[in-house]
Amino acid sequence: MKNVKLLSVFVVCFLVLTASVNATGFRSEFKDYEIEAVDDLNFGKKVEKVWTLTYNSSEKPVTVLKHKTLDGVEYMVRNDFFEVCYAITSNGFGAKKVKNSWSNVPRQINRVVLNKEQLKRQEVISPKKEMEDEKALGLIANFLPDLINDEYTHLLN
Repeated sequence: MKNVKLLSVFVVCFLVLTASVNATGFRSEFKDYEIEAVDDLNFGKKVEKVWTLTYNSSEKPVTVLKHKTLDGVEYMVRNDFFEVCYAITSNGFGAKKVKNSWSNVPRQINRVVLNKEQLKRQEVISPKKEMEDEKALGLIANFLPDLINDEYTHLLN
């Protein structure tokens, strides 16, 4: 009888632990990513460079477009269901909403997919006002999964 109670306690603890890991959004599946430069620049004159960002050899890459603006450098990150901008400005490097004139994704869809609190937290990721593309792309690859609401992380896989 004691063994049955002990086994029951173990099973309950295991289930609670599993549920808490899922509830906290434990995201180990986004540690492996690949960034690849795109040579075909059919994105317009204002786009300086283009990369694809792929997590875990997914068939759904995210496109990163580099723009130089009066305020600094902006990296627009997008796929068919969301878009966000990471920018190097006088405040440093961080995330912000995409300008309406650059937006391709309907605002309602973007609002549902992106996590508003994380967008606010990522306004300044680094205080550096200058950054190499490789460093910026690495920060984007590491911080982007946190911007996606848990229900939509499959958009990166």
